[in-house]
Amino acid sequence: MKNERVRRKRASPSVKEVSGNGSAKKRKVIGKRLSGQSSGRARGRRVNSSQKNSKRRYLSKVVLDDVEFRVGEDVYVTKEGVDCPESEIEVEECQICGEPGETTMIECDKCLGGFHLTCLDPPLEEVPEDDWACPYCTSGSKPPLKLQAQPGKRRSAREMLLAGELWAARIEKIWSERVGKYLFQARWFLRPEETSTGRQKHTGSRELFRSNQSDINEMDTILRHCYVMSPDEYKHSAHEGDDVFYCEYEYNERWCRFKRIDYENYSLTEGSEDEVYHPCDEESEEELDAEERKSRKPKSANKTKGGGEKTPKAANKRLSSSGGIEEVGTKNLVQRPRKGPQSDFDKARAALTLSAVPPCMPCRDLERAEISAFLKDSVGAGEHCLGHCLYISGVPGTGKTATVREVIRDLESKVDAGDLPPFRFVEINGLRLPSPDHVYTVLYEAFTGQHLGWKKALECLDQRFSRSRSLKGADARPCVLLVDELDVLVNRNQSVLYNIFEWPSRPHSRLIVIGIANTMDLPERMLPRIASRMGLKRISFSPYSHKQLEEIIASRLEGVRIFDKQAAEFASRKVAAVSGDIRRALELCRRAVEVAEARVLERKLASSGGGSNGLTDHVSEEAQPSTLIVTMADVDTAISQLFEAPPIQMMQRASKLAKILLSALVCEQRRSSMAETTLEKVAAVCGELCANNGEEIPDLDTLQGVGSKLGASRLLLCEPGARHKTQKLQLNVPCDDVSFALKKDAGLSWLSKYL
Repeated sequence: MKNERVRRKRASPSVKEVSGNGSAKKRKVIGKRLSGQSSGRARGRRVNSSQKNSKRRYLSKVVLDDVEFRVGEDVYVTKEGVDCPESEIEVEECQICGEPGETTMIECDKCLGGFHLTCLDPPLEEVPEDDWACPYCTSGSKPPLKLQAQPGKRRSAREMLLAGELWAARIEKIWSERVGKYLFQARWFLRPEETSTGRQKHTGSRELFRSNQSDINEMDTILRHCYVMSPDEYKHSAHEGDDVFYCEYEYNERWCRFKRIDYENYSLTEGSEDEVYHPCDEESEEELDAEERKSRKPKSANKTKGGGEKTPKAANKRLSSSGGIEEVGTKNLVQRPRKGPQSDFDKARAALTLSAVPPCMPCRDLERAEISAFLKDSVGAGEHCLGHCLYISGVPGTGKTATVREVIRDLESKVDAGDLPPFRFVEINGLRLPSPDHVYTVLYEAFTGQHLGWKKALECLDQRFSRSRSLKGADARPCVLLVDELDVLVNRNQSVLYNIFEWPSRPHSRLIVIGIANTMDLPERMLPRIASRMGLKRISFSPYSHKQLEEIIASRLEGVRIFDKQAAEFASRKVAAVSGDIRRALELCRRAVEVAEARVLERKLASSGGGSNGLTDHVSEEAQPSTLIVTMADVDTAISQLFEAPPIQMMQRASKLAKILLSALVCEQRRSSMAETTLEKVAAVCGELCANNGEEIPDLDTLQGVGSKLGASRLLLCEPGARHKTQKLQLNVPCDDVSFALKKDAGLSWLSKYL
């Protein structure tokens, strides 16, 4: 985002309009210095261990000297060793007359100086809508301001922030401690000069970068409000005053990479309680304890007819970055929900989820050692690192990406310990790209924080890796590029893969590329110029055997004695016979846990006579230990629910030609390692299957009609339009489900040879 994007107009210096939590409020944020603050406070003042262990009382807002600070708002934070007298935080003066005044001021897009409309020669009657530069920037001279020669010139808070004398942060949490301190967790914003790339030509004059680091500060370190907006909000903020900035990227200080912020799905977290702290109404610890004990007692006014405590109606809401509330329904919410102890079923479900990342991947010691040795040799040379390539293959669900990430975490700890030189890490998933060429845009954006088209990004990346010897600082570090789903980046002329694997071969490129795909022979099916650059270093991940799957499940459920050993072995053998996918095994075991929990709860309700409180009681309180075990019957029920889902039943009951078409799609997907194919290619595979097994070869029109019926049932994804031969098709179900549904078909027993 360029700094000429917005035309700004200076607002009145005393009152500022902001929107907070859906309603507009006026706050005195300009021309007022919070009293009682001493200068020279430190950034990130951390609390000691005794304060961390003390009981916290979370707040949603704090009022200091009639100024309200809420969770999710942006503030200036004073910096250690920098004096901030009240005369230095006033509003900015006109660069010609030196007076702040109450009239409208206009800001120059180049020097960021403020000018009264009447002080200009010739004077302006209104603020122009287009970009505007002052006459002094246009002529190359300096404004004849007497204030510039004065050593005691008053500076605005924005000038002090851009000069590195103040910090900008977002309040994430506010709480009070027993010792009487009021603290807040701050998510810091960085100036472009604090990033690895520094201030570039494309960097906006008011652009900040959100850091991935947060610290704990005292509330007294807050100077006043500032406003860090999204780029779209910043475009329409012409009347929002001088303390307005915009943030488009998040900066990872460890890996020195940029990531675009998704403001559509970005939400702020409010405090857990809507309590307000006023400094004038301080309470002692005894009064605070008494107040908390009093608040725990149910009030008579909030009693329902049944004697229970009445909970207010609260709207389900999603708080966006602008503070708006989107109501989508109402339900009863408790004031302070109390979470009971977790049962063994809850612990097992949490351990078997796909998002639960284990500290170490079992059964992959050999592969982990090879990847670790490869990266240590490559990264250990530091700035003298040479480019290398590594290709990792294996069927889905064999732990390829998880193992690489585990090695990266291990190397990260070694960098922190000083055993390895620092390096950069960028991960790109081919399935998340709109097109293969978009990989250039994502890679260049991670390096520099600038979003370019893929053609311009390719040109800049080519220049970067050609002259990488002259790079300094964080740009001179080795970069590990992990490209997942590498086969998706295959285009017609294979130029994307050629560039990715050609850059490491350049001298002083310092680029280490790790490609991950599901096909073992992908290099052999590429052009010779690509296969030669991919090198001979390859690692293949074989599918998990039933013993390995059983070991992984046991490691996940360590400390939770809920799974019968025979049941775990039965689930492991069932999945290993189909695909050896660990994700499918975890899903099957998690579903078996849910089936066992429902069985125990049903037995408990039957024994208690169908009491009304049976659903809310904890399962493990009254059940016998022998019933809290997932048996083989539970696993068999889960298998019938997962492997006999409606899509599988539809495939089993489909016509003969539809089954052949589905099998042909599976064979074509495994052959090309591409999920998407054309009707012409599928017709060729169908003809080959039918010819080899004595079936009548269907014509293209017949196959198109069958594919349309499968697309209507959502078993296939068909491209709209009558493109006939070039119509694109894609399976909408996993290949394992197709194999499971058609492998034992009695009418087409020969399909098992191809599935």
